[in-house]
Amino acid sequence: MTDTQLPGSPPIVDRATWQAARDALLVREKAHTREGDAIAAARRRLPMFEVDAGQPVVGADGPVPFIDLLQGRDELLVYKHMWHDGAPHQGQCEGCTMSAWELREAVYLRARGVSYAVLCEGPWDEIAPFREFMGYTEPWYSVRGVPDPIGGEMGHLTAFLRRGDDVYLTYDTTGRGGEIADTQLRLLDLLPYGRGESWQDVPDGWPEGDHPCWYWRSDEQGRGHHGENTRPVPQWTRPGAGPVETLGRRHAHH
Repeated sequence: MTDTQLPGSPPIVDRATWQAARDALLVREKAHTREGDAIAAARRRLPMFEVDAGQPVVGADGPVPFIDLLQGRDELLVYKHMWHDGAPHQGQCEGCTMSAWELREAVYLRARGVSYAVLCEGPWDEIAPFREFMGYTEPWYSVRGVPDPIGGEMGHLTAFLRRGDDVYLTYDTTGRGGEIADTQLRLLDLLPYGRGESWQDVPDGWPEGDHPCWYWRSDEQGRGHHGENTRPVPQWTRPGAGPVETLGRRHAHH
């Protein structure tokens, strides 16, 4: 290839020129990593506040006190999963599905002595079949009617610390802060087209991005979009997941 520029592309260069540009970016990446380490150090020094360790939440074995979620360990990470009452599996939140799917095997957390659970605002009799359909093995609990900070707003990652019989909230994040759990978003950020979303800063002439999260749902052909025949992407891997005609909104006929 002799052209030094392709339409809609950064410059095409030789290996040495590419390496020099890569090395320059690496300086910024290392500074970003070090700043992330410094922020994590500050996070470990945040003040904490006590929560109700005896607050009942409902799981597979019925109501249990919140402290039981730590399973005797000192640390607990929870993901708070949104819920649409009465909707079928394909009508549930695709963003929460992404995070819960990425965290479906928390083996490395447990190896480090950390417990993990999903807290969901839905009723247990609706959560249980959804959890079984998705093949999740990590514990889920209904926090229907449970006040903040154990219940409350969903879509959060929240950390807790146990000291004896007392439990404390130490950290909470939501929005893009929750992307720390979404490994494949970070991998997309390494690729030339990124996430393919319109908000991204991309080279002139690059393919036009679509709306945020457009690929979190797909149809049976694997085409990413939000439509009446789509599911959250991981659901297509589940046994029995077939074409759908509705997202299952409560006002829809299904």
